[in-house]
Amino acid sequence: MSPTPASSAAPSALTRKLAVFTTLTRAEEARLERLQAQRRRHPARTELLHEAQGDHAAFVLQDGWAMSYKLLADGGRQVVDFQVPGDFLGLRSLLLRTSDHNVAAVTDIVVAEVPPRELRELVETEPRLAMALLWAASRDEAMVVEHLVGIGRRSPMVRTAHQVLELHQRLRLVGLADDGSFACPLNQYVLADALGLTAIHLNRTLRQLRERGLMTFRKGRVEIHDAPAMMALAGFEDAYLDQRAPRPS
Repeated sequence: MSPTPASSAAPSALTRKLAVFTTLTRAEEARLERLQAQRRRHPARTELLHEAQGDHAAFVLQDGWAMSYKLLADGGRQVVDFQVPGDFLGLRSLLLRTSDHNVAAVTDIVVAEVPPRELRELVETEPRLAMALLWAASRDEAMVVEHLVGIGRRSPMVRTAHQVLELHQRLRLVGLADDGSFACPLNQYVLADALGLTAIHLNRTLRQLRERGLMTFRKGRVEIHDAPAMMALAGFEDAYLDQRAPRPS
């Protein structure tokens, strides 16, 4: 891993995301950028957090994709969620004595390390930013609830469509997707572990979505061909993502 200087040319993905919760002042934006000043690169498959690990920092993902997951005694893996730029890694675990899950890089990534002391100082001195961070954590929890409903009650095709639509909306928020497509570095084994499917079943499901003219997932890119029909199939309502407009200051 190697240090990476923070760029001041444009707001970070975290700043862009939190600006959906409330209109940030220039001072608040600068405070967020300072919080993310210590950046490092890590190659794909790097384990950043381990289940039962204690005394660790949190990270803000600047570039690349990561995933949080649990390992079972029999070697099985359940991917709980994917992280994209602007997301925290390990934020909840700062409040627990030990981490309750693992976090690994899916691609080469850049992260900003956020020591617990600095995060506590921000919460104590910047109440509006503290509320914005609480919003981000609440939004993450809402996504996990949707994933649980998907695995427990939605059909494979519906839950796959729902997951793809959610990723598209999350990436659009931070400027990493256009109206109908986005780069997606997930292989079918990783995506299958998030959806509670086998890779073979996921492959069949993606083929069904393609044959219906709804989407294609090929060579690391998702193309959504008929968003209204896909949203209807998935029963996708984006209110839980809460990213339409900032609240009044």
